[in-house]
Amino acid sequence: MRPFLILVAFLGAACRNPAPGNAPPVRSSRDSVRAAERDSALEARAARLELQVLEREAQVDELQTRLDDARREVVRAMAKLQSLATRAEAASGMAEAEIALQSLRPNGGATAPPPELTEGTQLLQLATVEFNKQNYGGALYLATEAKTEAAAGQGRLASDDQTKPRRGEVPFALPLHLLTTGRANVREGPGATFRVSYTLDAGAVLTAYSYVDQWVRVSDDGKRPGWIHQGLIERRPAR
Repeated sequence: MRPFLILVAFLGAACRNPAPGNAPPVRSSRDSVRAAERDSALEARAARLELQVLEREAQVDELQTRLDDARREVVRAMAKLQSLATRAEAASGMAEAEIALQSLRPNGGATAPPPELTEGTQLLQLATVEFNKQNYGGALYLATEAKTEAAAGQGRLASDDQTKPRRGEVPFALPLHLLTTGRANVREGPGATFRVSYTLDAGAVLTAYSYVDQWVRVSDDGKRPGWIHQGLIERRPAR
């Protein structure tokens, strides 16, 4: 009987003190923190990639629209080359475009020029080429397009003046045309802690100019500026 009791006591001690080699692995709190930081970084990177995809798709749509417009204009110009515009009208349109684009040029080069300035300048250069070829109709058309770009850039700058650039803010190459996916708050800054400026219903039209992390700077149809979370917007289908 005594040997039996000794054996039972020995087995109980072994159960209370398992061998080091059989101990279950314990994940340290430091490993958990590192894993959480890794997951957060991946989510942020995925969010940035989604915004970049939206930006690239908008660029493709914009270029396709411009190409279609240019083709239609060429056809009309071929039929009405002599009557579409005079030399004086083309020269006046180009001068107006140059003045409009001047307002977009940053003072002292401290600020990066808006993308509309680059696009408008290229259009005006093409207008000069057509003017020198005596294609005054084509020159006037391109000058008008340059003025349209200047007007869009002035609208962007007016919106930006109401909200100072934020640290880490990344501008889009061109404005994005978006819709709200549901009822959404537009805030004064890029974060949920900022005060709500106004609220939009689902399907509201927005124009986006830049982003900070997952927050996008926008303006609505009434030109009201603000910031909206990326999860509350989607790309607006091309018309």
